[in-house]
Amino acid sequence: MTYELSREYFGVKIVVIGGGTGSFTLLSGLKKYTHSITALVNMVDDGGSTGMLRDELGVLPAGDVRQCLVALSSSPKVRDLFNYRFDEGSMKGHAFGNLFMAALEKMTGSFSQAVETASEVLGVNGRVFPITLDDTKLSLRLRDGTVVEGEHAIEVTNIPGDERPWLELSPPATINPHARRAILDADLVVVAPGLLYGSLAPALLVRGVTRALAETKAKKVYVCNLVTKPTQTDGFTVADFVDEIERFAGVSMDYVLYNNYRPPQALLDKYAHNGEYLVEWDEAELKKKHYYASGKHLIANGVRQHNKKADPLAALRSLIRHDSDRIARELMRIYFS
Repeated sequence: MTYELSREYFGVKIVVIGGGTGSFTLLSGLKKYTHSITALVNMVDDGGSTGMLRDELGVLPAGDVRQCLVALSSSPKVRDLFNYRFDEGSMKGHAFGNLFMAALEKMTGSFSQAVETASEVLGVNGRVFPITLDDTKLSLRLRDGTVVEGEHAIEVTNIPGDERPWLELSPPATINPHARRAILDADLVVVAPGLLYGSLAPALLVRGVTRALAETKAKKVYVCNLVTKPTQTDGFTVADFVDEIERFAGVSMDYVLYNNYRPPQALLDKYAHNGEYLVEWDEAELKKKHYYASGKHLIANGVRQHNKKADPLAALRSLIRHDSDRIARELMRIYFS
């Protein structure tokens, strides 16, 4: 089937759940294949530019929402403007888009209105909804009783390799009605790759998400991470990632899409130097699972570069990334299967 030429294809309603770079990658690819795409974004980010604005102005976190808006934007110049980070002075580290969203929220008194206005300015083809509009923080509890508060602190917490931590939102958050309706109306719901405990779990833990995922008739797909995260998912296989996604989502996935291509050893060595390793897979194990697991070459050619001077978090980001078009094509194949 030639997907690009199928008009039926462009009406497929796709929902992407996640936030940050993972959702950005998926949305950038999927927007070429469907005219009906919705991004549902986690709302616990409290680090970097987003965290500073949240603390100083009392606004909701805009960083991951901004990335999703930019991914769906049809205006290259405005897209670059929203991603621009100041690299000196008192504004150092701040993304212009985060400042813009904060100003809109303070002016209108509504984060939803801020997102809607930013969508108009960016010429967004699709929809971006916060998965909740409640002001909430992420909390993690370990087996030894240790409690860690806040997404940024959790991101650097050492989690024992044999432990699966307890996570919750405090105070509890309720699903945005627009997000619920999008899930119920979807043909395909995709959980994006991303930080397992800092980005994906908090989106899935919002009250009402599990019920919406259980009630939707959409195919549910999880796109697995490329590499493990030091001190958090050390030794995780594809099956381990899926187990955790299903634990937080409260429902089973129908399909799992994972990378089975091994990059050049030199690149893997760069990851290993930082404690990151390619996520391994066991085909025999995956064949026994209740979901259908599809392994493909999903790594993009080339290396993504970041302006580390302007972006203090750049050093924490992966050197390689998913190929947005390859993933989009595979997701479309899953929908039509």
